Parts: sequence; structure tokens; C-alpha cells
Amino acid sequence: MTEGQRVREVRKSLGLTMEKFGASLGVGKTAISNIELGTRNLTEQMLLSICRVYNVNEEWLRSGTGEMFVPMTRDEQIEEFFGDVLRDEEDDFRRRLISVLAKLTPDEWGLLEDKLMEILGEDKK
Repeated sequence: MTEGQRVREVRKSLGLTMEKFGASLGVGKTAISNIELGTRNLTEQMLLSICRVYNVNEEWLRSGTGEMFVPMTRDEQIEEFFGDVLRDEEDDFRRRLISVLAKLTPDEWGLLEDKLMEILGEDKK
């Protein structure tokens, strides 16, 4: 698999169009198309940008070795989720839910945890 084919794999696995993928990297869909088709080489700067923006394993993108994505820590996953939520429309359910949760008191958090553990059939730790 070529670098261009691996770029396509990354983009497709993220469910992004060439236009959206390129926009987040500062290029147009034509540039992404040319990279994916192999008519334009993947520059060092573009390779590093893809890795940084999309958490892609640099070794995998260069050679196909290892996993496509770098595993994220729990904190990184939470940070990414909140970033996505903040980009949502104000009336989006996730954003409204986070707004409600942000207003809970410590006692209300305890009640919420108890209820969720009950629903999941798990014991509180």
C-alpha cells in the first residue's frame, strides 16, 4: 500500500470527504485527491499535519507498520469529546446534556452515579 493509499484509508476510516479532510489540513480536495491517487507526493509537512490533526501513527502512515491511529488516553478521549461538543449547535442534545451536568451539585452527582450503576446492573466502586 502506498502513502497515498494510506491517506485514503485514514480519511475513509474517519468518514470524511476529501473536501473536509483537506480543509482541516489547509488544502483543497484536489490536493487530497492527487495525494491519494499518487500523482502528487505526500510532503513531510502534510504527513506531519495528518498525524497531528487526526492522531495518526506516523510510522504507519510512512510505511504501513503498526496501527493506523495512536491510542488515546482517557483524558485525551474526553478532551476530544468536549471539543466536538463545543463545536455542535447550541440546541444539540450533547451540548444541552453537558450544560445540565455542569450545574449538578456533588449530592446530585452521587444520585446520578447510583442510578446509572442501577441501570447498568453494576456495583458502585
